[in-house]
Amino acid sequence: MEHQPIVPGRDDTREHLVVIGNGMAGCRAVEELLARDPARYRITIFGAEPRVNYNRIMLSPVLAGEKSFAEIIINDEDWYAANGISLVSGDPAISIDRAARTVTARSGLVTQYDRLLIATGSDPFIIPVPGRDLPGVIGFRDMNDVEQMLDAAQRGGSAVVIGGGLLGLEAAHGLSLRGMKVTVLHIMPTLMERQLDEAAAWLLRQALEARGQTILTGADTSEIVGGERVEAVRLKDGTEIPADLVVMAAGIRPSVALARDAGLDVGRGIRVDDHLVTSDPAILAVGECVEHDGNVYGLVAPLWEMCRALADGLVDRPSAYRGSVTSTKLKVSGIDVFSAGDFSGGEGAEDIILRDASRGIYKRVVIRDDRVVGAVLYGDTADGSWYYDLLRKGGSIAEVRDSLIFGKAYASGGGQPDPKAAVAALSDDAEICGCNGVSKGQVVSCIAKGAHSLDAVRSGCKASASCGSCTGLVENLLTLTLGDEVQAGPRAICKCTTFGHDDVRREIVAQEMKSIPEVMQKLHWSTPDGCSSCRPALNYYLLCALPGEYVDDQQSRFVNERMHANIQKDGTYSVVPRMWGGLTNPRELRAIADVVEKFNAPMVKVTGGQRLDIFGIRKEDLPAVWADLSAAGMVSGHAYGKSLRTVKTCVGSEWCRFGTQDSTGLGVKIEQMTWGSWMPHKFKIAVSGCPRNCAEATIKDFGIVCVDSGYELHVGGNGGIKVRATDLLCKVATEDEALDACAAFIQLYREEARYLERTAPWIERVGLEHIKARLLDDPEAMRRYAASFRFSQQFMQDDPWAKRAAGEERELHQHLGEVRPLGLELVS
Repeated sequence: MEHQPIVPGRDDTREHLVVIGNGMAGCRAVEELLARDPARYRITIFGAEPRVNYNRIMLSPVLAGEKSFAEIIINDEDWYAANGISLVSGDPAISIDRAARTVTARSGLVTQYDRLLIATGSDPFIIPVPGRDLPGVIGFRDMNDVEQMLDAAQRGGSAVVIGGGLLGLEAAHGLSLRGMKVTVLHIMPTLMERQLDEAAAWLLRQALEARGQTILTGADTSEIVGGERVEAVRLKDGTEIPADLVVMAAGIRPSVALARDAGLDVGRGIRVDDHLVTSDPAILAVGECVEHDGNVYGLVAPLWEMCRALADGLVDRPSAYRGSVTSTKLKVSGIDVFSAGDFSGGEGAEDIILRDASRGIYKRVVIRDDRVVGAVLYGDTADGSWYYDLLRKGGSIAEVRDSLIFGKAYASGGGQPDPKAAVAALSDDAEICGCNGVSKGQVVSCIAKGAHSLDAVRSGCKASASCGSCTGLVENLLTLTLGDEVQAGPRAICKCTTFGHDDVRREIVAQEMKSIPEVMQKLHWSTPDGCSSCRPALNYYLLCALPGEYVDDQQSRFVNERMHANIQKDGTYSVVPRMWGGLTNPRELRAIADVVEKFNAPMVKVTGGQRLDIFGIRKEDLPAVWADLSAAGMVSGHAYGKSLRTVKTCVGSEWCRFGTQDSTGLGVKIEQMTWGSWMPHKFKIAVSGCPRNCAEATIKDFGIVCVDSGYELHVGGNGGIKVRATDLLCKVATEDEALDACAAFIQLYREEARYLERTAPWIERVGLEHIKARLLDDPEAMRRYAASFRFSQQFMQDDPWAKRAAGEERELHQHLGEVRPLGLELVS
């Protein structure tokens, strides 16, 4: 319920609740308490970190560059102020005096309490081997650890992650994306053995190795080797793995030192009863630091259940916490996995298994006496909530046994898939959002109170506000509850704003805004500097709207675009010089050969875009490489950019007996017209000399197929994961008409598509007829768009390599050494 901010004064006689721990459990307990009786206590929270409350589950996306720290904050400073909470951050509690009922912080601050809540969480388990204290050996538990990993990734090199559980694999995934060479060491025979059975673990290992990680199972660490800092990890079998960074992710231990020193009853964790009360009636404990009925929990769902019972007790409406049946539904390195219950088999257990190798899907449901006792899902976890609900309630599955493995959509739809029926059949207490502990009933209640859009639900009850894996369930609940009244609304650029991409572009032009800070100020951005999602988008929109006037903001570009090269998984870069239409000559080839030999490049590869890619260039050598290539007259191929990449050609009528037009010559002209153009996403062009289509023009963003009567112009192709063939835009008779049409289409795409939206989804969103209407219906439209594009190209065809070679190396070296604060180092 809504309430007025409570500001304690000197005469505040309410009971004083002191919370030790500003993490997810401690603050969630306070949230539950405020929801029940916001005026009952005055509250002080001690936090060891100098930060507000944030979502530790989302540390992995921050490491991977998918989110910024601002995006994972749960409760900002305004929340503490609005609820009259005194936050003591960066000053951890170091002792408890139970007799005096006081807490002493590291700074010497002494605070008296009436009720004390300990929510100290857990500590990473640092395996007791020689070298564990070397600089460069860290855990993976908080934002400080993430910042150390980001610093190490900036320097490049090799990382070793000890532990093949969830945290270890997420750390490995993030470091790999950041360009480090990663090896995962796991002492057990299979990965994530507590969550996955052998078959699912094998699939996971195959997927991770295919992404470039090295996985060593049965690997027992004997020593961490190094001098001034870590250099390698040595295994008991003598194997030695080079390491510039070692991440310990071998498990966690409840953080109980403070409670033990205070004389509380401590076992594996701080022992509590069903009301989360410790051996001292004035002291409660909650979260990963707790031992209840002999169990400790390292997953988030039990924490939410504890917090609800704890808050009930604090407002004299005691309920009871009876322990938790746990489930795990998460993304491991971008791969969906789910597990719940007992999947070890045993007497009387039966397995129902579905394997779909082509789709990378594995499902195993374990039943005993017609009841679900365990489930493991890999690749498709949509039915995890349903299996978990069946497991938790212990109901008979006899009636749906035949369709059980196919999921709730089939079981509820009479053998036909019906996702909405599946969600409708879930009980009100079925978990929808595991990250935030939100049930179906809570989501429906939030919708009933006026949350008629996905964003409104996220704001109201936090369902799907974290990892987003439950978004489909929430959307189905919106549809079931509201029908046609669901408000789609424009999707915001990011959490810094409520404005969508189209709104921002419109306002930039309407208000004549000239800079990123001006946009953020006038459109009331919630964070002063933006984030890694909105800054690159705003930078592009301003470039497109103000050619020749707006100065490109390098801080708002991803690492590849800042370095003018492609970062590789080992931290080195690849350099791709442009070859017009796929043509080259002896001078260019000699220059490339000289660069390869001079800088010891380990590999040169012919790309799919008919160019040569030089791999293994160190960051510090990039300026010299650019200088040498520029001296030979070569410009950047922009293989790294949201820009024109390549123009692929066949030899056409000049050499091929089937060629109808000079496709190579036309391809060169198009590339010379379009190179250097910044766009919403990468853009590829091809020109085929005849309908045999050797240049694959019909899967490019813009493709030309030469025919006897002229040129067929195709748009919106994509040859990536989801292949899309082009749509025919029109036919023209001359090269000049083809060039004008290409320029016009690109300009329309630049002006109307959303940042990071490639031509294929753009055309599917707006429709081909819309594009034809804008370009073809008005005889002058094609000319106007083409002229606009050519005007903007005056300011875009400014080769970064040539600029560096012309005496800007000092600026470049400074540029190469910068560490960006917004997570923009991610390769996009």
